[in-house]
Amino acid sequence: MTCCTMDAESVLALSTTSSSAEEVRLASQPLGGGLRQLDLSVPDIHCGGCISTIEGALLTLPFVKTARVNLTARRVTCVYQEEMETHAADPSEILAAINSAGYRAHLFTPSAAENDRTRNQLLLAIGVSGFAAANIMLLSVSVWSGADAATRDMFHWISAMIAAPALVYAGRFFFKSAWNALRRGRTNMDVPISLAVTLSYAVSLWETIHHGEHAWFDASVSLLFFLLIGRTLDHIMREKARAAINGLARLAPRGALLINPDGSRRYIAVEEIAVGDEISIAAGERVPVDGVVVSGESDVDLSIVTGESSPVAVASNSEVSSGAMNLTGSLVLRATRIAKNSLLSEIIGLMEAAEGGRARYRRIADRAAALYSPAVHLLALVSFLAWGFLGGDWKQAMLVAVAVLIITCPCALGLAVPVVQVVAAGELFRKGIMVKDGSALERLAETDTVAFDKTGTLTMGRLRLVRMDAMEETTAIARGLAVHSRHPLSQALLRGTETAPMSFDSVTEIPGGGLEARKGADVYRLGNTAFACGTSCVPRTADSPFSEVVLSQNGVDLARFFFDDTLRPGAREAIGQLDAAGLETLIVSGDRQIVVDNTAHALGIGRALGSLTPKRKVDECQRLNGEGRRVLMVGDGINDAPALAAAHVSMAPATASDIGRQAADLVFFNDRLDAVPEAIAIARSSANLIRQNFALAIGYNVLAVPIAIAGLATPLIAAVAMSTSSIIVVMNALRLNAFGKRPAMQIRGRVGRSAEVKAA
Repeated sequence: MTCCTMDAESVLALSTTSSSAEEVRLASQPLGGGLRQLDLSVPDIHCGGCISTIEGALLTLPFVKTARVNLTARRVTCVYQEEMETHAADPSEILAAINSAGYRAHLFTPSAAENDRTRNQLLLAIGVSGFAAANIMLLSVSVWSGADAATRDMFHWISAMIAAPALVYAGRFFFKSAWNALRRGRTNMDVPISLAVTLSYAVSLWETIHHGEHAWFDASVSLLFFLLIGRTLDHIMREKARAAINGLARLAPRGALLINPDGSRRYIAVEEIAVGDEISIAAGERVPVDGVVVSGESDVDLSIVTGESSPVAVASNSEVSSGAMNLTGSLVLRATRIAKNSLLSEIIGLMEAAEGGRARYRRIADRAAALYSPAVHLLALVSFLAWGFLGGDWKQAMLVAVAVLIITCPCALGLAVPVVQVVAAGELFRKGIMVKDGSALERLAETDTVAFDKTGTLTMGRLRLVRMDAMEETTAIARGLAVHSRHPLSQALLRGTETAPMSFDSVTEIPGGGLEARKGADVYRLGNTAFACGTSCVPRTADSPFSEVVLSQNGVDLARFFFDDTLRPGAREAIGQLDAAGLETLIVSGDRQIVVDNTAHALGIGRALGSLTPKRKVDECQRLNGEGRRVLMVGDGINDAPALAAAHVSMAPATASDIGRQAADLVFFNDRLDAVPEAIAIARSSANLIRQNFALAIGYNVLAVPIAIAGLATPLIAAVAMSTSSIIVVMNALRLNAFGKRPAMQIRGRVGRSAEVKAA
């Protein structure tokens, strides 16, 4: 169901005339070549129709080169030519064009927060219309029971007084949308709704004034009640969890400690950091901009870039990306990029671009709306004219037209999608899966390719000891060192061994190296090869998928311990179910290629891509999309967030980073990966039910419309028939609970080209 209502009470709404051309120009960013980019906030964007309308309006301006609407962020990004051949462009015309299309726009600021009150307003409107409908129905029972004329007229007038404020208050969502469409020469599904409600009330009031036997105030208000339920369910499913980009922005540090040439230090905002500035990064702080280490050693969490769970040792001349977490030691960093060009800003930009592209997905209800509204208007108009000219009774003609509008009112169509999605969301939640957007279920049902991140997705991101070249006494030495560290490898060594730890005279943790202990004259080290014994021993993990820790005594190699990540429970079973269903599976990971290949081999995944940056993950998703694939991306890290947004649909485990969870369309809470095939199975079942609901709604119209056109249905009978069709649609949606009890192996649906690829 189209959703183009305007939120008149939006706090941030500004008049388009309040920003001058100079203010708009200053708010835009230069791109070079005479081009500038302008970002605008448009809080009234709600559906695919809004996207095409706004973009179409902007592209009519001669100086506008490109216009993209981001439905998720409710933002418009416009690139325009600053200087035309004959005159300078007036960028304030961009705001005016959006206003002329029926939407309000104001200059975008990253800190602006949209205060969306629409959901609460819709819920209140449901309560008002439901209360009014119930009371009018009670009065109508008395009329139907044979009340005398005076009592009947009194009840009709009371019903009229109850219905009037209820229709004005509860119907404003439809009336505003219909009016904005009509005054700009367009139509939408709210136009026939508004006509049906208004005309049925007007005809009922006419009958009441002239002491008629019948009035249909109950039909008008009941109609709104059912329609508002569908509108509210749809709105709730659309509005859940749109905070991924804002979460990434909050992840960036607000400032840093600048080291002046004289050695003094002062705190400056991150926007003030210039290329070449030296900044101090203490342990526990995030890196504000991309840079190179000038001095200091530390372990750094680079999962934002690679997704790899193991910290990386950095020292002088090491490159560090913005957003990385400094774990152990203090660092002095020389900035190589300013904040807006750093990696974290690049990831935010990738996510915005990806979400803007995915927002172009047209939901099933939006596609149905494009054909439904003109057909209803035509039927009602033909019925009115035919009865008026051929029958000569214009009052009856009006009643027939109203009955046609009511009986064809898109209540069942409006419920067909959201009620199934709400039931499906409930079934998924019972299985430990949360869906954040109703359209995600439609996209998930179309999936034919599943791309997995490795660390934290196919694996648990929890290192385990898989092999050790050590005797019992050397294991005791290693445990004695490991107990003094919270490093993931030290903790994995402790979990994987049971020997009583040795005690030492002193133990020190060296950032970027490992642990050093003294006992008498002996020096023991536990850490990477270079730290433990320098050049006297050679690391064995260059061509190995395992992480290696070396124990040495006075520089002599004593023992080696090898670690691997733990596979997520149910991972093999999940991959097997997806393969059996004909879906192609692959790995896209920032981890080393040899490590990724090892995981792929263990799970039976044929294609594995390693050492991918966030941008290359997005590129791979877009490449698959360009081949006509429908990609489900399953990832967990900050580095996966742009790919999660770029994929056709996305999932993340509850253990994912905050940004990963927010960027994903679905989140699964249990540890088992078979949540992925289970979600696909339920999504495909819900897609089948949605198609059945549309068939039921259309079939109802095919049967009911001729009855209404023939004059055999009063507006009240039409309202009862419409309500009955809505109840049938709801009952059909509830059948999804039975589908949800099927095992995940029973994935049904079209098998895309992935099956052909596997067969080949």
